[in-house]
Amino acid sequence: MMAFSAGLGCFAQSGSNGGGISADMLADIVASYKDTPADKAVMNALCANGIGKLAMNHENLAFVDTHFSNVVESKGITDQKSSGRCWMFTGMNVMRAKMISKYNLGAFEFSQAYTFFWDQLEKANLFLQGIIDTSDKEWEDQTVQWLLRNPLNDGGQFTGVSDIIGKYGIVPKDVMQESYSSDNTSQMAEFIKRKLREGAMDIRNAVEANGGRKDAARLEAIKKDVLCDVYRILVLNIGEPPSKFVWTMRDADGKEISTKEYTPKSFYDEYIGEDLRGNYVMVMNDPSREYYKCYEIDYDRHMYDGYNWLYVNLPIDDVKDMAIASIKDSTMLYFSCDVGKFLNMSKGTLDLNNFDYESLLGMKFGMDKKERVMSFDSGSSHAMTLMAVDLDENGKPKKWMVENSWGENAGYRGHLIMTDQWFEEYMFRLVVEKKYVPEKILDILKQKPERLPAWDPMFKNED
Repeated sequence: MMAFSAGLGCFAQSGSNGGGISADMLADIVASYKDTPADKAVMNALCANGIGKLAMNHENLAFVDTHFSNVVESKGITDQKSSGRCWMFTGMNVMRAKMISKYNLGAFEFSQAYTFFWDQLEKANLFLQGIIDTSDKEWEDQTVQWLLRNPLNDGGQFTGVSDIIGKYGIVPKDVMQESYSSDNTSQMAEFIKRKLREGAMDIRNAVEANGGRKDAARLEAIKKDVLCDVYRILVLNIGEPPSKFVWTMRDADGKEISTKEYTPKSFYDEYIGEDLRGNYVMVMNDPSREYYKCYEIDYDRHMYDGYNWLYVNLPIDDVKDMAIASIKDSTMLYFSCDVGKFLNMSKGTLDLNNFDYESLLGMKFGMDKKERVMSFDSGSSHAMTLMAVDLDENGKPKKWMVENSWGENAGYRGHLIMTDQWFEEYMFRLVVEKKYVPEKILDILKQKPERLPAWDPMFKNED
């Protein structure tokens, strides 16, 4: 060790006044590792195995209690495959559960490919129009840089469901099936993003060539040409969305109920028929920001002429109360969380006791939820459909269950079961029908929302 420290002498001196690791500090750091027999055993084990495997808490591997006092019934598990469309599957699963119940259907699904097609085209337009709007700003402007780094993604949140379906309608899955590229989005997205960035360069170059002035007609023509290319890429990879179709509804026993011709909008009006934007409220539990306030996220929408993500930030107990009221009334909810934390996929559980990282590594991890959010250590990463709660004799939740979109073989029969303690630490967003939202919370929506930037640490899209 002494030779290693001496070898760093010149480097340590050059950084001694600037916060670098000095030779003395390095000696203390190296000496802090005691190299005990226990440390040697852990090192040998970790060098040959993953941390998660070795940290798995054996005492928590018992059979999972799958009883729930309140459950919203569902049929069939969806699968988003290798795509970031969890937000879409989740929102549409909430709607399909209502349709299945109302008409006594079997394992019915809406077409995710149809909705995804229009989502990608609208996001392309959102990006290009954002580039036009900021084309008089310097390249180094933070909004310009954010747009160029994030021209397109297939993640999102509930406003994407409400805006896209509200504009384009919806179709059954057997009318527009999944394709390889809707199931596996990364390669298609690479070429769309390249075409969008190329369009962004053309727009900004046109403004520069015009002495910094925006020729609206010229820029609109550039945007339209790029969108034509994006539309072509989408059609070639996903198929062209139907403008009308004939569909036969069958009940759970396969008996024909009706056969009619629809447009995507008329199908939506007949079988969903609710104002998805006006009838739902997004709530958040983000302890890094003031509670009982309304917030809006800039550029966090799916359509340029759509709506930014608007939410009310609330203490966790208020969120739980609304979730329980909705589930008791047989209504599923859009739910999002930091799904990767303490997930035991083989059991299908989210439990703070699933893994004992502290004992394995010999150190504490002490941040609370607020600190994890502020430091980018935790944030909402995945949306699922909240559909069950298990209440104790006092009406307090013990555990919760979500319907996931990772296929029927993932987790517990396509579901994940979470303890209430995990819910408190890693649940972030819930979308609730207004009839389950107390008036005092609805009144908060009358506030002028505080507008937050798109690059805020909390607000990545769920995928």
